[in-house]
This record gives sequence, structure tokens and C-alpha cells, in this order.
Amino acid sequence: MNAYMNQYQQNQMTTASPERILIMLYDGAIRFTRQALEAMEAGDNVTKLEKISRAMAIITEFSNTLDREVGGEIADNLDALYHFMIRELTTANLQNDAAKLKVVDGLLSDLRETWVEAIEINNAAKAEAQPAPHATKGAGNKAFSAAL
Repeated sequence: MNAYMNQYQQNQMTTASPERILIMLYDGAIRFTRQALEAMEAGDNVTKLEKISRAMAIITEFSNTLDREVGGEIADNLDALYHFMIRELTTANLQNDAAKLKVVDGLLSDLRETWVEAIEINNAAKAEAQPAPHATKGAGNKAFSAAL
């Protein structure tokens, strides 16, 4: 990857909302899982291990950042699912089991879509809760608008 792409990705991460970062991380975990599958099929064990390790790092971070006080049972269930995925990735690596990579890919894809939907619902609820901006007469005239 060239320096410009690295800078672009760094800018994306530093300016993105927490919700967008979550989706970007899911995209990365999905991409690494698929790249591991391609490497496995090509017999490239070094790349397979690297990509599985990167997917595992993201999934581990998902697990580590769960807020169990707020999330309660949902957070516990997500944690169990993340640990299941880590075990599947470990087994896929040790046994060259493409089916296990496909299971993890499917779970990550489903979770990503669920998060996208939840974010959209949350954003819509926030938009509805905000009062509509008032139309001002004499746009551009701050003194006139302030007097209204």
C-alpha cells in the first residue's frame, strides 16, 4: 500500500464517527477473513496466518470493548459469538478448514448488516427528536433575525 493510501485511511479513521469506525472494522474483519480463504485455497500459509491473525485482532477488540453494564444480556451474547468466531478462526488455521472461515465470514457479514440497521434506526430517532430549525426572515441579516 502506498503512502497516499495510508494517509487516506488514517484520515478516514480520525474523522469518522464511532458508528462509522465500527462498520469500517467489520469491513476489515470480513476482508481479512476472505483474504485468508483465498490464501488457504492458494496454499499460501504465511498470508493465511497473517489475515486470520488480523481478523482475530479485530474480533478480539470487539469483545474487549463491549459495555456489559449498558448491553447486559445482548453484550454477553455478542461476547460468546465473538469467542466462537475466534475459536473457528483458530481451528480454520490449524486444520486448513475453509468451511470454518466461511462460517465466520457469514457471521461477520450478518452482524455488520445488523449494526448498519441499528445505526440507521438510531440516527432516524435522533433526527425526529431534534426540533426543526426556525425559518428566519431577512436571511443574512443577523440583527434582524436576532430581533425576531
